[in-house]
Amino acid sequence: MRCLTLLLFLVNWFGFTQNLQGQTADTTLVQLNKTEGGYLIGKIIYQDTREVFFQTQDGRNIYVPQHTISSIQPLNSTSDISEQHSFRSNFSTRYFITTNGLSLKKGENYVLWNLYGPDFQFGIRDNFSFGILTSWLGIPVIATLKKSFPLGKNLHAAIGGLFGTGSWVLPEIGGALPFGSLTLGNSTNNLTFSGGYGAIWAENELQGRALSSIAGTIRLSDKFSLVFDSFILFEGRGRYVTNNFEEYILNPVTGEYEWIYKEIESFERPAGIAIVIPGIRWHQGPGKSFQFGFSALITDGEAIPLPIPMVQWFRSL
Repeated sequence: MRCLTLLLFLVNWFGFTQNLQGQTADTTLVQLNKTEGGYLIGKIIYQDTREVFFQTQDGRNIYVPQHTISSIQPLNSTSDISEQHSFRSNFSTRYFITTNGLSLKKGENYVLWNLYGPDFQFGIRDNFSFGILTSWLGIPVIATLKKSFPLGKNLHAAIGGLFGTGSWVLPEIGGALPFGSLTLGNSTNNLTFSGGYGAIWAENELQGRALSSIAGTIRLSDKFSLVFDSFILFEGRGRYVTNNFEEYILNPVTGEYEWIYKEIESFERPAGIAIVIPGIRWHQGPGKSFQFGFSALITDGEAIPLPIPMVQWFRSL
């Protein structure tokens, strides 16, 4: 009886190992993107509806539950790892206040906690994301949309827009900001040029101005990156404005002081301004990062440091 049990065990084990070996015929290098953020790179030895038996690049064999995997992405070569996927995270698509041409993948979601409020971003589909941001008081509420277009290994473009309202306090005030971005580089090191046009409407009056941005990231180590961001608002459209003045002067005929009313017409043009934010990002681990920066306002050729630093926490959802 014991011999029969041992024989059946050996037959089953042999069949199981043969099944595993049959699944290893595909030696394609893949990237497992995790739902909580981060990823694994290696080869799939075997998978079923419950889990994936995975061999990492350093030779470790691990089981990864299917429900923790957001997507499985084939890699063409090891160069893809070093140049495109090294240190990739959900947060590579953002700087301090602007975005870039890089994209979230389907199921990649995160929240960016700011001192003034939260910013939620969701990967609805590959290369298409939706977000919503606001302050702790819910004023304003701004929705964001972005569609990315990978143009090459180190060239990415995106178009999108921000659409907001004064919400429950100022529902009659709204705004829109369509934009386009072009990014040179990858998720590790990149440089982005963006441009758009911002418009605000209130009480049947519409005002708008062109804007642009230059931003970038440089990876210093496994833990730290330099981040630079900017927001440049060009001069507004000029217009003539009539101002009323009152003067209290002596009338030489009557010898009494009288009020004199004057109308003076002048040409006014809103000045251009720029905000620059250099800082550093600390990659704390899969699904979380912290970044800190200082801001300065530049207008009329003068730089004015802003007293409140830019402090942000990235967290995967």
